[in-house]
Amino acid sequence: MRSTTSTTTSACRVVFLDAGTLPCGLPFEQHLDASLLVHLAYQAHERTAPAEVAARIAQAEVVVTNKVRLGAELLAQAPQLQRICIAAAGMDNVDLQAARSLGITVHNVPDYGSDSVAEHVMATLLALRRHLAEYSRAAGDGRWSASPHFCWHGPRIQPVGGSTLGIVGRGRIGQATARLAQGLGMRVLFAQRPGREAAGDERPLDDLLAQCDAVSLHVPLTPDTRGLIDARRLALMKPDAVLINTGRGALVDPHALVAALQAQRLAGAAIDVLEVEPPPPDHPLLAPGIPNLLLTPHVAWASEQAQQRLASRLAEQVAQHLRERALRAPASPPGAA
Repeated sequence: MRSTTSTTTSACRVVFLDAGTLPCGLPFEQHLDASLLVHLAYQAHERTAPAEVAARIAQAEVVVTNKVRLGAELLAQAPQLQRICIAAAGMDNVDLQAARSLGITVHNVPDYGSDSVAEHVMATLLALRRHLAEYSRAAGDGRWSASPHFCWHGPRIQPVGGSTLGIVGRGRIGQATARLAQGLGMRVLFAQRPGREAAGDERPLDDLLAQCDAVSLHVPLTPDTRGLIDARRLALMKPDAVLINTGRGALVDPHALVAALQAQRLAGAAIDVLEVEPPPPDHPLLAPGIPNLLLTPHVAWASEQAQQRLASRLAEQVAQHLRERALRAPASPPGAA
């Protein structure tokens, strides 16, 4: 356990390693009174390259990170570090075992954007089922103007109401997505959770893929879920089904997904996350001409309200550290001014 006695009376150094991922900033003044705010020494970096991490956390008491990785070797080089605040729900970018052994507490923000992600899922589902991108292009590229009729008929428009949505992952986001889908008249099935008896609305994953008109992924990335949707499992899906991934990029094999879309073995896909972010220019899902692929740059979570909620909760975590720190401060000696 790290000693805290040397840090209780000095300024509390807090560093946000990739503050550019949260444009609204952290509202410390909403969570700290003036007596504690004066002890906050906060530095926000737009981004931090791997080679810069060690120097930037060396004297920090609190580190805020969204996606910057903090492994055991880096944590050992930060002797003042007592708290890590992850600006996300996932915690896979921090070596939790190393942090625990060093007495560093790690805090995430698990439920700041569930509704935002669920709304993104439904928006992309509607866009895919109705081929909105293609119909919008047809309105502007002359195809509508050249039509002999009042409208232009292109790809088949499939209904959402009455169709079946399969949800892989029954956490907060999966549940929020289910509520919205049911409000649109969809039947919702969940993938059976490993090691548990299936509930009435749950199916083994392979069965769920074969039964559903749309599948949405909401599981964390673990050794068991990496590559979860591969060529074999894509082949189980209906040819007129769509796949939506707002979970983790590495859940889906991108090469297999491109092949399925190009061969029209899958009607469409909406992908908001990739296994490497930002992606290299030669990433397979960035290739031109992939049919009915809706690719967005990891923004499902990023409604204005979700950003503000995340920022507020991070600020409160830092404020809690400062309050605990003040309680550990030595009392003033008798007669001190």
